[in-house]
This record gives sequence, structure tokens and C-alpha cells, in this order.
Amino acid sequence: MAHPNASLPMTGSSLTEFGLVDLDKVDPTINLDIRYATADNFLGQVLYPVARALLHPTVAQQLKQVQMDLLSQGLSLRVYDAYRPLSVQRKMWEFLPDDRYIADPQQGSRHNRACAVDVTLLDSGTGFALDMGTAFDDFSEHSHTHYPGIPPLARANRLFLQSIMQKYGFTGLATEWWHFDAQNWQSYPILDIPLDSN
Repeated sequence: MAHPNASLPMTGSSLTEFGLVDLDKVDPTINLDIRYATADNFLGQVLYPVARALLHPTVAQQLKQVQMDLLSQGLSLRVYDAYRPLSVQRKMWEFLPDDRYIADPQQGSRHNRACAVDVTLLDSGTGFALDMGTAFDDFSEHSHTHYPGIPPLARANRLFLQSIMQKYGFTGLATEWWHFDAQNWQSYPILDIPLDSN
């Protein structure tokens, strides 16, 4: 059932009042590389005061299932982004108002609902990231999930990432190989609460 205010930004004093959980507490084996807590991102500036991956509990549990499956195959997840406050979404849109890559803050992003993750795959033995053909946040046609002009190994890695995420209920985004939405994201409210709130 949809939240009664699912289309309106929700503010509050804490993230826990909306039930969000830290992914590293749900599964500490998942590697976090929260790019927007650093200047290593497409804006070249720090957007998050802390490096946290927050999600709704059901979404975090789905991601844990993905990770368990990957670990059995010698692989691991790396998470670049999860919950994103709407205020950050507005900054991103001001910098790059292109809805192929950045959701219009008037509608909100699935990230603003704590129902989307940006991920890649690592070799769990070496910790090295698998070749995906482009870097994270490469906003060009080369980052489109089924772009044909990348090396065969990178294409196979993208398709594998898509398949294992879909296996556990996530849906990919055609223009970003790294982005995945959880099921029923529409039922959760858009949030605009800072990441350093409790």
C-alpha cells in the first residue's frame, strides 16, 4: 500500500523515524565506496557529510541475499550510493539537468525514497572491481546497460550484474549499468533528511 504522502518530500529530525537502516550493519561484508561523501564524483565536490548507505530494511535484506549469492561465486558487491536526500538531488539536477541520468527533483529519485542502489562487482579474493566498460557516473551512451561498443568481458560482467540483481527483485536502469531499483519503490515517501541524522 502506498504511503499517503509518497509523492511529497518528507522531512524530520531523524532517519530512523522512517525506519532506514545502515547497510553495513545489515551486511558488513558489502564494500562501501560512497562517492558523494568524497569529491570523486561527477560534480567534483563533497555532497554528503558522512559516508553512509541507508536503505529501507526490506531493500537492505534483498541486497544481503545478492551478496550471499555473490560470495558463493567468489564475488562481492561494492555500493556507490543508496539513500540520497532530496536537497542533494536538487544540486545534481542544477549541475546536470538531464533526466536520462539524473532524476528531476520535482518527481524525486528512487534514491530519495531509499529504494535504489548504485553498485558494481568485486573479485572477493583480490578486492579489485570487475571491468564494466566505464567508470561509475560516466553519463554517456557508453554507460547504457546494453551499449554494444564495449569489450566482450565488460559486456558479460554487466549482464551478470543485471541478472543477479534481478534474481533478488531489483530492476536495472537502461542508461546506467550501476543503478538498480527495488520493487514497490512507489510505496515509499521521498525523504529530505540529512545523512548525518540519527
